[in-house]
Formats: sequence, C-alpha cells, structure tokens
Amino acid sequence: MRSLFARTALTLALAFIVFQAAAFWVVYRTLIVPVAERSADDLAGLVVLSAQTWVELPPETRAAFEQELARRHGLRLTTLDVGAIADAPQFAFRTQIEAALSRRVGETVVLRGVPNKTAAWLDIPVGGHDLRVGFFPDRYAVKPPLAAIAVVGVGAFLSLLTALFLVRRITVPLARAARAASQVGAGELPEPLPETGPAELAELARRFNTMAAEVRELLDNRTTLLAGISHDLRTPMTRLQLNLEMLRDTSNPARSDRANANDARIDRANANDARINRAVADLADMNKLITGYLALARTTQAEAKVRFDLADLLEEVAADAGLAWPGAAPCTVEAGRLAVRRIVSNLIQNAQRYGGGTAVELTLVCSDTLAQVIVRDAGAGIPDDQLKKVFRPFYRLESSRSQATGGTGLGLAIVRQLAETNGWKVELRNRATGGLEAVLEIPR
Repeated sequence: MRSLFARTALTLALAFIVFQAAAFWVVYRTLIVPVAERSADDLAGLVVLSAQTWVELPPETRAAFEQELARRHGLRLTTLDVGAIADAPQFAFRTQIEAALSRRVGETVVLRGVPNKTAAWLDIPVGGHDLRVGFFPDRYAVKPPLAAIAVVGVGAFLSLLTALFLVRRITVPLARAARAASQVGAGELPEPLPETGPAELAELARRFNTMAAEVRELLDNRTTLLAGISHDLRTPMTRLQLNLEMLRDTSNPARSDRANANDARIDRANANDARINRAVADLADMNKLITGYLALARTTQAEAKVRFDLADLLEEVAADAGLAWPGAAPCTVEAGRLAVRRIVSNLIQNAQRYGGGTAVELTLVCSDTLAQVIVRDAGAGIPDDQLKKVFRPFYRLESSRSQATGGTGLGLAIVRQLAETNGWKVELRNRATGGLEAVLEIPR
C-alpha cells in the first residue's frame, strides 16, 4: 500500500464511504424514523378500529368482516387461542409499533409470536371479549438494514470507481514521468511524454520533455568535447614526449664517452636525464588521466543489452588479469557485455593494486533473480566511513591512493557510473577476516 495510486484511491474511497454513512444516518433520523412512527400509529389505529368494529357487528357478519380485513389489510381477528408466546418475531421498528399500540389501547402492549410463524399477535380486551389481533410485520415494517446495505454498498462501489478514475488521471502521468526520468538517468533518450491532461500535469510533461532533450544534448556535447580535447592534447603530448626522448639521446654525451668526460659534464648530463625522465613520466600521467576521464564521460551512454553467459565472460576476464578462475555454473544474463567486462576488470585491477599483494579471488553467485560477481582481496581494506567516498571521481585514500601507485582516482568512479547507467548495483564491504570485498549485482 505504498504506491501513490493505492494510497490516494483508498483515501478517496474511505472519504466517500464516510460521507455516504453520514448521509444515511441523517436520512435515517430525519426521514425513515418519522415515517416509521407515523406508519406504526396508522397500524395501531387500524387495529383498534377493526377490533371495535368487530365487536359491534352482528355475530353472523363477523366472519365476512374477518375475511375482508385479512384480504385488504392483512389483519386477522379471532377469539381463539392461537398459541402465541412471548418474544414476537424481531423486525425493524417493533418498539415504535408497540408504543403506538399501547397509546391506542391504553395499556402496555407486548407483541407475541407463534413458533415457526412470521405473524405478530396482541390481545385487545374490548366489549367483554378477549380479542386477538394478528398482522404480518413484513407488510408494515420498513427494512432499514437492507436499505443501509444497499445505500452504503452502491455508494462504496461508485466511490471506488470515482476514486480510481480521479487517481489514475494523476498517477498514470506521474508514473510515466518517473519511468522517463529513470531512462534519462540511464543515459537513454525516452519518448516525449504526452502533453495532455490537467494543466499542471501537461506543463510538467512539457518541462520534462525540454529538460530531457537538454540533458541528452549536454551529455552528448560533453562526450564530444572531451573526445576532441583528448585528441587535441594527445597529439602535442606525443610529439613532446618524442622530442624529449630525442633530446635525452642527443644532449648527453654517449655513455661510452662518459668515462673520458670531466665530472662536471657528467653531472650535468645525469641531471638532464633526470629532468627528462620526470617530464616523460608527467606526460604519461597526463595521458592516463585524460584517458580515464574520457572513459568516465562515456559511461553515461547505456550499452545495448544482449544475452550472454556471465561465467564465460568472467573466465575471459580472469585470464586477462592472470587470476586462477575456479569456474562456475552457466549464468545467463541480459545486459551490456562490454560494461560488465569493464566493471569487473576495474574491480580486479583495484584489488591487485591496493590489496597489498595478496591473492585476489573472483566468484560468481547466481540465483533465479540475481547474479553477483564478487572480487575479494586480503589487504588492509578501507575505513568504513570512506567506503562510499572512494566512488567519487579523483578521490584518493591517503595511505594507498598515491601517485606512486599509478592510480588516477577514476577507476571506481567509472565502475559506479557504469553500474548506475545500466541499472545495476555495486558495493564495497570490508571482510570480517580482513581485506576488501567488491560486489556487482545484476538482475536476471
């Protein structure tokens, strides 16, 4: 019951039902009860009048009168014992009928009934006769429970239909917008949302369509820009690196001649070599950084999904990384194959680089709904408060993410971005036995 559709529909339906119940109570108190009291008074008057008429008629005509009374009004008059006992059949507004009869007769009247019969009986002493009058409650009594059930039931049904109609007009466009937003987050360009419906939702759809197009254009422009920058930078960097190598060979005395050179000249040559080596290393680092950042930018573009055996892919990745792969049962997934390969390769490289030289384990756990790729090492691990921070671009741990290790601070950022783009989950956990555990979860 957490969805907006269900909660809103239930709220509206309950509100309508409460309104229906309140309206029925008002109608019951102001209309049904007064009508029932007047009907009870009319019945009491008819009973007393019929009894008085019966007494005044000649004995030979009483039978005909009884028949006519039963035919037209459903009343029975007799002086015989009908076997009535206490507790007449229960029916609506019995209290009002007994009160009206008591007022007419002048004494308390309690209706009685005959077992297995629906008629209600009362005794009226009139003209020296103990006259018994019977009637059928179904003919005179109203049926408020049935009316209440009918009113509330029909009202609840109509209320629910109305609530569903109103809520759908709101939640369906919102659900469509949520799916489109998820597609945008995954690097896909969704179909434009229908700009119809209520003014507020139509305006929301228009603004979302504009935003989605701008985001997609921005991402494309960023990738294109970074690719152009990478190309423009790499060409002079390569030329500069080549010139430095040539300078190192031409500016210094030949190693065979250094034995005959004076110490000062040799020192200058060695200093030039050191400076050239540092410059070449800096150029290599810059090239690596540009490559990593360009790779990060490209992770915003979702890869087309294909069906493949994850176990076969992991076998290839393990062989490339020099890991001993124990093998696994076939585990077919539908995902971007290249994206999975890049994520797992980056996780393995991260474990090999920062795992303190310990053995790296690659494991595949496959269930009916989920495939888990687990990369473990036995290194120092990562402080718990930094397990999520290391996924940030260019974030480094002081103790291990140093320039000397050759890292750019983009490997885990690329992993996370690729996972989020494809709708997967990646997580780092410290092992209880020591070391780090990286888990990639791919829905099946």
